[in-house]
Amino acid sequence: MMQKLHWHSGWVRREHEWCVSANRAGYLERSRRYFATVSRWGDGPAWYGLMATLFVFGGGRGVQAALHMAVLGAVSLILYKVLKRWTRRPRPFAADGRIQAWVAPLDEFSFPSGHTLHAVGFTIIACAYFPLLALILVPFSVSVALSRVVLGLHYPSDVLAATAIGMSLASLTLWLTPGVTLF
Repeated sequence: MMQKLHWHSGWVRREHEWCVSANRAGYLERSRRYFATVSRWGDGPAWYGLMATLFVFGGGRGVQAALHMAVLGAVSLILYKVLKRWTRRPRPFAADGRIQAWVAPLDEFSFPSGHTLHAVGFTIIACAYFPLLALILVPFSVSVALSRVVLGLHYPSDVLAATAIGMSLASLTLWLTPGVTLF
């Protein structure tokens, strides 16, 4: 038991140090501005715009993709809110005075990253319908995920868990949707 406790405390320490290191990128104005902008767009505008564009210009497949994304978004929102209330993990900037919150958080708790969960899920769904979108959406989603740690709002484990949840939900909804596969 003592060894597990030691491993856990070592992991927590390392994760806090990663947060501190990543957060230092915010001291560079260009970096801070980039990640704040990516985070803001990842908060909804990019995804709503993509859904509207697919719905209007994507034909029947675009309508299906937009509706699929909307359903995934609703399920993801409910799940991540339940998880945040259940885990009640403080955000990095609230737990460690060395970490600066470069933008205001949308809510109080850290786990999981809703931005990342939605970015991963939406990217997988959109790319299942329109594979060429991966050229734009994958780098954008990676930037959204990184922004959450750089901006002092999430731990790497929040982002990794959200990635796994987003991938799982998107995969499940694709499995339940006849005629649409990722590969």
